[in-house]
Amino acid sequence: MSFLGHLRAIPVSYRVPILVALLMVAISAVLSERVLDRLSRTQESFLDGLAGSYLDGLTAAVLPGVLRGDVWEVFDALDRSQKSYEALSPVEAVVTGADGTVLAATDPARIPSFSELPEAYASRYGASTVTFDRNSDTGFAHRDLVYQGQKVGAIHTAFDASHIFAERREILATLLVTNGVLAAIFSLGGFLLVRRMIDPMRVLEDHMRAAANGVAEPILSRQFPSRGGEVTSLFNGYNALVHAERERANFAMQLAEEEKLSSLGRLASGMAHEINNPLGGLFNVIDTLKTHGETPGVRDTSINLIERGLYGIREVVEAALATYRPERSARPLSADDLEDVKVLMKPELRRRRQRLNWQVHWPAECTAEIPGGPVRQAVLNLLLNASAATPEAGEIGLRVERNSDQLKILVSDEGPGMPSDSIAMLSDSDPGPAVRAGRGLGLWMVRRMVDACGGRATVEAGPSVGSIVTLILPIREDAQRERSHAA
Repeated sequence: MSFLGHLRAIPVSYRVPILVALLMVAISAVLSERVLDRLSRTQESFLDGLAGSYLDGLTAAVLPGVLRGDVWEVFDALDRSQKSYEALSPVEAVVTGADGTVLAATDPARIPSFSELPEAYASRYGASTVTFDRNSDTGFAHRDLVYQGQKVGAIHTAFDASHIFAERREILATLLVTNGVLAAIFSLGGFLLVRRMIDPMRVLEDHMRAAANGVAEPILSRQFPSRGGEVTSLFNGYNALVHAERERANFAMQLAEEEKLSSLGRLASGMAHEINNPLGGLFNVIDTLKTHGETPGVRDTSINLIERGLYGIREVVEAALATYRPERSARPLSADDLEDVKVLMKPELRRRRQRLNWQVHWPAECTAEIPGGPVRQAVLNLLLNASAATPEAGEIGLRVERNSDQLKILVSDEGPGMPSDSIAMLSDSDPGPAVRAGRGLGLWMVRRMVDACGGRATVEAGPSVGSIVTLILPIREDAQRERSHAA
């Protein structure tokens, strides 16, 4: 991982204070460098002026002796200048003639008169008046001796610059210690101050991360900053959002339950007729038995009618219980589930004088590795919606196609077409806006079943009128084979 990657991995509550501390250290280093640079230029300017004065005075003292070629006079002038300019700390002075030979030097034993000037002298001078050699803590300067426009000689000098470099080192150490202490104090203070400033953001970050994981909790009042301001407004806005989301979830659950109860009520009114009709026949049969029960033919016929009527009532009741009773086992989908849907739809179809185009070809012993209860409820919701959208005396359809890897369920109607928000509820990647609008909660239950099964739903226009809702649900054939082998 790169340096930027490691930096981004550090939490913001630590990253910002660390960056502030590093910025303070950088500012301290820049200030120290500028102070030292300014000191160096001031020292060099002062030494240039002092060296210029020294060379001016030395030029006036040795020029007559150089013109006469008097070695002793030049040496005497050099000797006197050493004592006159102690502030400059001259180390060496050499005077050469017009031909470059040495006339006199402050150390004649090392550089005797009339000897050749060493070549190193010519290469040790720079563009400025004084050139410094940091290795030897020495400064060098030279001046040409000119008389009536003619060069008659030159002065070569060296100064002790150790006190200048010592002063620089002392100031550098003082700056390092002072700025280091100040940078550490200010960095620590800045770290603590910035950490305290962004601490509320860390609280908000923790709550938002928990909300992303499905646990949205409001920020407690004791976690609010003592003073108002933008952070308090931000916390209040987050708490309002959490409360609104909780109310929306509760409202959606309440609407879903009401939708389910509404469907149950519609079916119950139809099933009442389905049960009352056989009951009326059963009472008639009982009256017949009371009057003509001794006749064998009448008795046998009446018992058969009672038995068929009770079987019919039991069929309707069992279908209703199988559809609306919560299942505790993941029972796979079978042909009986679809038959239950057919039984439950009969009263609604008879009430609206509608026809059901039933195209289900499924062997009774065959099952699919899909939860039967949710699929049965989803198919019933789609058929009820199709019946509500189709005019009276119209036709709705159910077609089930099953192959080795998927189950395809198609529900059609003859209505004016499904609304766009209902289509979005079934087929969009995010059904949230339609759910928050409080419409189509029955379709939302269908969508939840499809997502839980890992399938998909589409809505298309019918051949002439109406809509066709298609559910495609994958079948786990491996689990089905394992169960058949175990059997």
